[in-house]
Amino acid sequence: MTPPQSATSSSKPQRPRSPKFPPHNAPRVWFITTGTSPIAIALARQVLEHGDYVVAGVLPIEFEKHEGRSEEFRAFLEDVKRTERWRERLRVVGLDGRSVGQCQAAIAEAIEAFGRVDVLLGCTSEAVVGTVEELAQSSRTISLVQEQFETNFFANVNVIKAVLPNMRQVRNGHVIMLTGITAHLGTPGLGMYCSSQWAIEGYCDSLAYEIAPFNIKMSIVQPNMEVNVLTNRITSVPPLPQYSPDVNPAPLAREILSGILDKIDLSNHPYPEMSPGQEKSPSSTDMDVHMPYTGDLLSSPQITSLYPPLSQAFKSALVAETVHALTAIGGHDNPPARHIVGSEGVTSVKEKLKTVSEELEDFIEVSGAVDIRKGEDAAF
Repeated sequence: MTPPQSATSSSKPQRPRSPKFPPHNAPRVWFITTGTSPIAIALARQVLEHGDYVVAGVLPIEFEKHEGRSEEFRAFLEDVKRTERWRERLRVVGLDGRSVGQCQAAIAEAIEAFGRVDVLLGCTSEAVVGTVEELAQSSRTISLVQEQFETNFFANVNVIKAVLPNMRQVRNGHVIMLTGITAHLGTPGLGMYCSSQWAIEGYCDSLAYEIAPFNIKMSIVQPNMEVNVLTNRITSVPPLPQYSPDVNPAPLAREILSGILDKIDLSNHPYPEMSPGQEKSPSSTDMDVHMPYTGDLLSSPQITSLYPPLSQAFKSALVAETVHALTAIGGHDNPPARHIVGSEGVTSVKEKLKTVSEELEDFIEVSGAVDIRKGEDAAF
């Protein structure tokens, strides 16, 4: 099985057409679990402009201490204050999805403010980078595995459980879970991240059958790996020499993401223009100015957490396809159970399904070799 490959085209997708919202009779109420993420901010702008209501969950500690992405969210709030038609349609609530009590309180506040929740977007996510052995090096790296599931799985599960009673009571609602094609494809060096996404997808697939009788829809949206990873916090554990690129040929996520982050650094801080006759390679002085790159932090001998330093233009282009998909799907009467964003993701998943189908055919005789047929006695 070939892991998804990083490509410049996937990092800078072409801007799609203007949002196409599904028809509806009244403004809808969106609840977004992590309102400070770039996808959430871009989506909130679109749906507020459309006339819908938005409840944005914000991690209280991060917002109060001006940490992480809170500054970008504060800039968004200033835009909301200056836009009269948005002002009364946005509510910000404190939300740490890992706390059941906070989830219940946030949903209750949303219902008190706007009467209901029509669309729940679960987009709480972060990526832990490291091979299985690298994550087993110490008690701290081992604890990161649990933290990965607390954030990517349980935080989203807790909000879903909090919103279901209201949706079931009004017999209407749409739950959207934002994961990635990493929930379809195993990726070396992102084993725990992929596992947490596979877990939430298995949960949502099962949940879909349970809530369908109450007219509650369930959709899973899968963007490319770079979209969700680069727009959220990345935590990297110290690398083991046995998995270095010169020893292990597997295309590990650490190297893929490091390369992308280095390109982002170069685009944010390009080398000075070369004078006529000057060598094309940068001088040692230039290297001193621009080193170390952000990508180098993923190979640090210490556990390192960071938010990729994306420029606003790069960020907007990166999330555009995903936001377009969410506006087209959210609140739809007949939404897809699973939607893959981007042609590259579709191609990767098709290749995976083709491999599964071919392997199934290769061993089909083994699968049916001991079938108990009608009329035969079972040996027990």
